[in-house]
Amino acid sequence: MHKNAWPFYFAFGLIFLFSCNNSHDFTPKPRGFFRIVFPQKKYREYQSGCPFTFSYPVYAHIEPDKNRNTQPCWFNIEYPDFKGTLHLSYMPVTSKKVFNELIEDAHTFAFKHTIKATAIDEGTIAYPDRKMYGIYYRIDGNAASSAQFYLTDSTKNYLRGALYFNEVPRQDSIKPVLDFVKQDIDVMIKTLRWKN
Repeated sequence: MHKNAWPFYFAFGLIFLFSCNNSHDFTPKPRGFFRIVFPQKKYREYQSGCPFTFSYPVYAHIEPDKNRNTQPCWFNIEYPDFKGTLHLSYMPVTSKKVFNELIEDAHTFAFKHTIKATAIDEGTIAYPDRKMYGIYYRIDGNAASSAQFYLTDSTKNYLRGALYFNEVPRQDSIKPVLDFVKQDIDVMIKTLRWKN
């Protein structure tokens, strides 16, 4: 080693020592999520042989329910960009007993999510001018379904809806998408009309 090199190594050592000082505070970055670009809200009318019509978004499409127990007028509104599905199932009301069973089923299906839900709020739906009544279930927390509802005229028609995402349910990550889709559900409920 060269005799005059020690000042260089000494200075290098001091710089290294002070640059590695632990007096600097380290703040971890918060966990982030992908930026979601939402489409513009625009709707079209659903028309079919089913006894109702409603408006649904142009960025979603309707597919028949492929469940082996499916009934006429059971279908899904698919949100491919958000990996979400709004399952809709229609049942005719043929008696007071059937009506009561359908209402009880809707309540049971919504409250099956109490294991993962932090809260389940029920909101009343009432549009007497078009014979539209029902309950909207808002399910908070990491439940598989975040929104469910049923609509009925209490005498002939009953329609149930349940929203699911094809993702592990994490409320904080799906909240922006959930809020966006809930606006579409509100439009659907407000525009739904019975044909008979």
